[in-house]
Amino acid sequence: MSSAPRPDSPSLPSRLEVPTLMLWAIIHGGWIMLTLASAKIPTPLLAALGGWLLAWHGSFQHEAIHGHPTPWRRVNDALAFAPLSLWLPYPLYRRTHLAHHATHDLTSPEHDPESRYLPPSASRWARVSTFAGSTLAGRLLLGPPIEIATFLVREARSLASPRAATARRIWATHLALVAVVLAWLHFACGLSLGRYLLCFVYPGAALSLIRSFAEHRAHRLHDRRVAVVENAPVLGLLFLNNNLHAAHHDSPGTPWYRLPGRYVRERARLLSSNGGLVYDGYGEIFRRYLLTPHDHADHGKALETSS
Repeated sequence: MSSAPRPDSPSLPSRLEVPTLMLWAIIHGGWIMLTLASAKIPTPLLAALGGWLLAWHGSFQHEAIHGHPTPWRRVNDALAFAPLSLWLPYPLYRRTHLAHHATHDLTSPEHDPESRYLPPSASRWARVSTFAGSTLAGRLLLGPPIEIATFLVREARSLASPRAATARRIWATHLALVAVVLAWLHFACGLSLGRYLLCFVYPGAALSLIRSFAEHRAHRLHDRRVAVVENAPVLGLLFLNNNLHAAHHDSPGTPWYRLPGRYVRERARLLSSNGGLVYDGYGEIFRRYLLTPHDHADHGKALETSS
């Protein structure tokens, strides 16, 4: 269930995927129009719309990582490359996400680069930040700055390594593109960096963290570590059906608009495989975990208590 998508997978596109190309146009066109009109939009509404568009952009990037919407990787990467979030270079996201799919030890902090669990050697800062985001309320309120700050500090430290030449090239390209985005915001839109962070970056990251909050759970049996969230028409659209996460891991090359049909056909097998790790919409996740931790933060303890 955790294998990386193969370039020759029959699930990958042999021609242009019109729904995904239309989605790309809606996201980027919407972002352009929203930033141009930002001075006339009240801050709460701007945050709702801006957060949605940035989270949607992250979902589109996820599709591009898995080989959509064209048969050509360079075209897909070019479509997904715009650094609208400012802080996350697409090539680094691509590398870590494919490593996440390639590992056979999902949720393990030693092997899964997207793990939310702690190894025994975790630093005090890692323990404090993980505790702060252990509930859904903490993840939404404190998760975005913690996530971004932790990532940037880690990257800054790694760039000092003599072997980080590729990473330095990635960051140089990323920062040049960020400069273009900031110039657009300042000169074309009159939108300050502070308001963009408040109304686009912060809520966009928070919405994305809702998806990742419960999509994996530590378990002694590896197949039981990938969840499903059913009955999520609104957030399912935002996450491009990645809420059907067990189906996505089972067939990572399947495009977002075909994933629900695949899930319906394979539901019995997938839920048997993942031990019935399924939620009835994001409302259930909010009810269960808004103020209650999703799991033990320590990966070893979480495995000990899994059943």
